[in-house]
Amino acid sequence: MSIMELVAAAAQAPSSHNTQPWRWIASPDETRIELHADRRQALPVNDPRGRELVISCGAALFALRVAAAHAGTGTVVVPFPSADPDHLATVHLAGTPGDEGALYDALAARHTHHGPFARTSVPPMVLAALRAAAEAEGACLHVMDALQRDSVAGLVAEADRVLWCDRGWRRELARWFRIRRRGDGLPVSIAALVPTRFVVAHLDLGRRLGRADARLVEEAPAVVVLATHEDEPEDWLRAGQALERVLLVAHGAGLSAAFENQPCEASPAMRARLAAVLQGHVPQMVARLGPTAPARPTPRRPVRVSAGRGAPAPR
Repeated sequence: MSIMELVAAAAQAPSSHNTQPWRWIASPDETRIELHADRRQALPVNDPRGRELVISCGAALFALRVAAAHAGTGTVVVPFPSADPDHLATVHLAGTPGDEGALYDALAARHTHHGPFARTSVPPMVLAALRAAAEAEGACLHVMDALQRDSVAGLVAEADRVLWCDRGWRRELARWFRIRRRGDGLPVSIAALVPTRFVVAHLDLGRRLGRADARLVEEAPAVVVLATHEDEPEDWLRAGQALERVLLVAHGAGLSAAFENQPCEASPAMRARLAAVLQGHVPQMVARLGPTAPARPTPRRPVRVSAGRGAPAPR
């Protein structure tokens, strides 16, 4: 599998607002590929620290590992190998492939869900497998019980109100509604583009959406919070890889994820309140899980890989 094919597979990973905020640089001999943050795709209002940007890049990093393992190639990942904070990882294509390759078929088939789920339950064995998937990447997956779910639903509703009150946040969100041929962003039809952007930018929908989102959380088959022990860029990158592994394992069990990350985005204080529900772990992503039918994939930008200079393999 060529570098271009590996990167195309990595691009199937989810990202905040479908920004796809990653950039790849390959060595001339194609034995090494660097992952860099693409700040041109950043969300400075919604994600001022770049936390979700790095998580998105971590998801793409794990997807690349899956594709390489499927092709029979091992990967050695060196996180943050230079003084450049946007150089998130260097991947050396060498060694024995891991078990990630078994998840390859789910890369393109997985999709993010945006509506309600059928009222059903997720088997305990599946939830255990999802926890193990997160732990394999150094993260934690908390499955919310009934009391915790009520707390999360309340935080989601409150966070919606806080976010939608912010005109700058609404304008930023509006800019990321785009027609499909743009290849990124939140896809809408040509006819809906202008009215959607106008409504999002100018109307405070926080109370109405907050009530609706809280109901979705309350009625979901399962609600999970992906968390880490600390909250540094290395942890965000780790969380992104764990997220992608969890999503691919979930797809194999017939489940999709619908993200409810508002409590992690609205304010540090609200995120701390969510952390209290997790007994001290740092929340990174919140999701509802449930069964869905196949859906049209979200658009992706054309694959691009820059050429770089060679570097020695890790010792």
